[in-house]
Amino acid sequence: MHRKQKLELTWIGKEDRPKLEPRILIEEPERSYHAAHRVTDHDIFDNRLIHGDNLLALKALEQEFTGKVKCVFIDPPYNTGSAFEHYDDGLEHSVWLSLMRERLELLRRLLSEDGSLWITIDDNEAHYLKVLCDELFGRANFVANVVWQKRFSPNSTAQFISDSHDHVLVYAKQKTLWRRRLLPRDERHDASYKNPDNDPRGPWTSGDLSARNAYSAGIYPITTPSGRVIAGPPKGMYWRVSEEKFKSLDADGRIWWGKGGNNTPRLKRFRSEVMEGIVPQTIWPHDEVGNTQEAKKEVMAVVPVDADVFQTPKPERLLRRVLELATEEGDWVLDSFGGSGTTGAVALKMRRRWVMIELGQHCHTHILPRLKRVVDGQDPGGVTDSTNWKGGGGFRYCRLAPSLLERDKWGNWIINKAYNAAMLAEALCKLEGFVYAPNEAVYWEHGHSTERDFMYVTTQHLTHEQLQQLSADVGPERSLLVMCTAFRGKADAYPNLTIKKIPKTVLSRCEWGHDDYSLEVANLSPAPPPAGQQGLGFED
Repeated sequence: MHRKQKLELTWIGKEDRPKLEPRILIEEPERSYHAAHRVTDHDIFDNRLIHGDNLLALKALEQEFTGKVKCVFIDPPYNTGSAFEHYDDGLEHSVWLSLMRERLELLRRLLSEDGSLWITIDDNEAHYLKVLCDELFGRANFVANVVWQKRFSPNSTAQFISDSHDHVLVYAKQKTLWRRRLLPRDERHDASYKNPDNDPRGPWTSGDLSARNAYSAGIYPITTPSGRVIAGPPKGMYWRVSEEKFKSLDADGRIWWGKGGNNTPRLKRFRSEVMEGIVPQTIWPHDEVGNTQEAKKEVMAVVPVDADVFQTPKPERLLRRVLELATEEGDWVLDSFGGSGTTGAVALKMRRRWVMIELGQHCHTHILPRLKRVVDGQDPGGVTDSTNWKGGGGFRYCRLAPSLLERDKWGNWIINKAYNAAMLAEALCKLEGFVYAPNEAVYWEHGHSTERDFMYVTTQHLTHEQLQQLSADVGPERSLLVMCTAFRGKADAYPNLTIKKIPKTVLSRCEWGHDDYSLEVANLSPAPPPAGQQGLGFED
């Protein structure tokens, strides 16, 4: 009996999964930036630029953004073996796949049910990444492998074949729900529409009335207005429509016979009746969406003169194409490998809301100055003109908080001294799945999970009398989770209170004090593969 098989990618260390700490985000107002005044009524100010490890940052976004992101675009390190200055981009395949898997799982959770994922990648990992995405998103949700022409001239120093393209892997979270948009029409698409016969329905273009598809009613003679008889369609061809339909089209002025009325008939297609957009194709030439050389010029135009240029930036026209197909104005766009900031720049100009994450210092040397110029309307390049961007809006700059727990000088885990009371309450609310919403009028309401279930965080040692008072204040119709360093009495003595000690009750929940999950070879498991299983492979 045939057994349906599920193909999965296997690699060393696949089963080693990090226990991520859900960090809080801390805004730094001095680095946040907004336009001095509103430029339009549709300006967007709540965009987010996050500085920190992107895996931890994605975990930090999970509570607020799960199911809300319409489009994820990522341009991860390609694992090419090259020593890039801004990324450790020469990872062993197994490490690269493990760390991509963790990020993709979180990204999938953040996507809305009708959202989509777009990943730029080169040949080195594209095909492994395709199988990994099939496993995580489901093969049925694969949309397309777009080929982007990143270079327009051959590399004369190429050892074998000059590399001219990258891939853009496209997945929907739920393909049955995702709807791609059409590309906007431009003058090129309408250039063939004319109106030589002054048809009142406006400009039109003509199409061949014959086709190769066999059609039993598609063979009949036609008489032109000049009286010439056409015995039938060209040899091996068929008329596209039946004789009855043809006569109906001719009576409606939808057949073009040429100016003298003696040509082979052609079908008129009116501009007013075609779709208002263009169906996208899987090959994106550089003259439509830009190339790496164009992208470098865009970065150089908006970052300080002494800031070095990214080796692999993406052109703004490429991002515009993605956002045209995947989003509408006001949708959330997420890029967890912020790079030189192209995604945020284009999203601003296209009036999308965005989140970008970047760990490196180029968050400050490249992204911040670039986005400030976009907000100020001082970025003349990229898609500025084509989007009619005049500036406006802004963004909030946030950094990841340090780990909630740290070791003291004796090696014991304690609450991080960098945390104040508000940070501690927010962090524990996030850890326990509560919404942080402190009530100034009620000291013990730091967060809630429902309208009747609350959370209270304190570093006090609570006495029996204090817990009794808390229980009375909460009342029989509500419940309260109490997080404290210590308490007296029995935890089950108060029916409406659940009491937990910190940090004891959270020690096993996460990997505390782990600040860097970046793509580094040091994360590779030292264990050799079992005999007969070398490196990467597939299993049923």
